[in-house]
Amino acid sequence: MSSTQATRPAEFTRNVLNIDPAVTVAAAECAVRDIIFRQLKRKGAVVAISGGVDSAVVAALCCRAIGKNRVLGLMLPEADSSADSLRLSRVLAESLGIQTELEDITPILQGARCYERRDEAIRKVIPGYGEGFKSKIVLPDSLDGSPYSLFSVVVQAPDGKLTKCRLNFEAYMGIVAATSFKQRTRAMIEYYYADRYSYAVVGTPNRLEYELGFFVKNGDGAADLKPIAHLYKSQIYQLAAYLNVPSEIQNRTPTTDTYSLPQSQEEFYFVLPLEKLDLCLYGLDAGIRPADIAQEVGLTMQQIEQVYHLICARRAIAQYLHAPALLAHPIQD
Repeated sequence: MSSTQATRPAEFTRNVLNIDPAVTVAAAECAVRDIIFRQLKRKGAVVAISGGVDSAVVAALCCRAIGKNRVLGLMLPEADSSADSLRLSRVLAESLGIQTELEDITPILQGARCYERRDEAIRKVIPGYGEGFKSKIVLPDSLDGSPYSLFSVVVQAPDGKLTKCRLNFEAYMGIVAATSFKQRTRAMIEYYYADRYSYAVVGTPNRLEYELGFFVKNGDGAADLKPIAHLYKSQIYQLAAYLNVPSEIQNRTPTTDTYSLPQSQEEFYFVLPLEKLDLCLYGLDAGIRPADIAQEVGLTMQQIEQVYHLICARRAIAQYLHAPALLAHPIQD
């Protein structure tokens, strides 16, 4: 029986994910210190800060665990990044008093033909897409009873006109493969600074992202330690309040900040609001009946069953993303 099942409440409520922030932070501090100093034998931490709540909490935890003078915050914008991301990253760095480095990765992405390859893929379904256009990819409402979840591309022309077109498999995979250059380039820069200062790269995924595969393999999935991967998104917000993360960051809507049009994590990957998905993920693991969760979350029992199916499908995808390089033959001592 898992620890989650062992602590299953007699009656399921949304308060089931409430934590004692002081206890959780103290445990995280001890773990970060032990991993960085004793296990990895590194001198400090590199944290890519994005202006979002997850990276803010991780940076704050590292400061408490090993001291702000041993924490380096990296700001890694590119041509499609929101201006708010860089501004809020600076707000966070100032509030924590940490050293930062700013690296605009746009030239690297241009050299790798990231934007060009993405645009070529979009033109497979929207031939007129080109200079001055903006775009994002979105999922349909997967809780409408449809058995299929096919991505569409939303395009904004220079005159502001919006067009939405369903993506075929080739176009979708081309867009994803091209945009993954962004996360992999950031990882490359993170490890440059980690090597330069003998620091550890500290990842920022929460439990939803880690378990359900919301990351790029060898990109934002690459890190030496991931101190909040066991915590639900709603618990990250509880820690953010306890750690006095700037309120503007706490109130910011979670975003992928990957495409040139504004895009929430919900419309790109998670389908429903993160606080509801938290409860569904908990409920599935704890063996709670869909009918019991439905009433608390505000969905029908059939929709909860669809969410359970979605979680299982995402976990299956995540198996590949988590898998290390496999050996054809075992190496024996």
